Amino acid sequence: MKIGSLEIDRPVILAPMEDVTDRAFRQLCKRHGADIVYTEFISAEALRRGVEKTTRKLIADPVERPIAVQIFGSTVESMTEAARIAESFEPDYLDINFGCPTKKVAGKGAGAALLKEPEKMAAIAEAVVGAVSIPVTAKTRLGWDRDSINIIDVLRRLEDAGIQALALHGRTRSEMYKGRADWDWIAKAVRHARIPIIANGDVWSPEDALQMFSQTGADGIMIGRGSIGNPFIFSGTRHLLRTGNLPSAPDFRDRIQAALEHLELSVQFKGEKYGTLEMRRHYATYLKGLPKVSVVRNKLVREENPELVTSILLDYREECEGYRREGKIGEYAEYLNDHSDKLVLNYKAISKSI
Repeated sequence: MKIGSLEIDRPVILAPMEDVTDRAFRQLCKRHGADIVYTEFISAEALRRGVEKTTRKLIADPVERPIAVQIFGSTVESMTEAARIAESFEPDYLDINFGCPTKKVAGKGAGAALLKEPEKMAAIAEAVVGAVSIPVTAKTRLGWDRDSINIIDVLRRLEDAGIQALALHGRTRSEMYKGRADWDWIAKAVRHARIPIIANGDVWSPEDALQMFSQTGADGIMIGRGSIGNPFIFSGTRHLLRTGNLPSAPDFRDRIQAALEHLELSVQFKGEKYGTLEMRRHYATYLKGLPKVSVVRNKLVREENPELVTSILLDYREECEGYRREGKIGEYAEYLNDHSDKLVLNYKAISKSI
């Protein structure tokens, strides 16, 4: 897949996600093999007004490259101004969010709302392409709803506007994240495309990633929710693509270590207080399916001292070692409420390890 001077064969990409793909999580995913990472999606209006919290989202480190900055907005003026500001932070390329389905974005005429106004979408894309010297890509959905799927028309308009690649989520705006992503529609877009297509939606495992490449013929794939608490999906997918063999699933040691590394990075970039507090949303997914995890999770979400959080996690790792020695690592498994019901642990491998 080629975007500007960047060329990667079958890249596995971290999707932009609000309150998830911050510096800490991006760097963790890079450690685990993500080929390209995206920032959280960034409001053009907030960026042009100089909102400090928004501007901070543009900060990245060299270790994160290649990195894309994603912006969203509903007017040519705000988007071109935001694009120039984003370019000054020297990302590898700029991405336009034409796909977010939430009320916060689509409800204000941006993101997926522009699927109902393809002429305006194309005008924004063309203006942004003309405003910056770095490559510009876009991310969108199949259409507003199943009765108005217009991705082929949208694709052609974006190509003509100068967009260099398109990430396509296989759902409509109305479907949000319900049901299954329609990979057949992504494959249809690939057949019509003159630019690289990055397939997105319902990749929860390396096997899913391999199947998505095969079924859609996409140039790259993008993983969002399937990476939360599971950065191993990038290294696992790359291993499967390279060797044709399934990698070993991460065991409890791997998952707890990833949580520890994520905490360390979060504190490094956001300070002890906010870095620790913002990690609370992640523990349920990192520790999903481990024995008696509700007890340790309740401790973790009440603690504000990162050193004590680290101690709790290390003690829990020793507790899990005890369950493993007793052959009960899977017997006491608990599944907390989160969004990633398809994430599984390698109980078989754990119980047989020495």
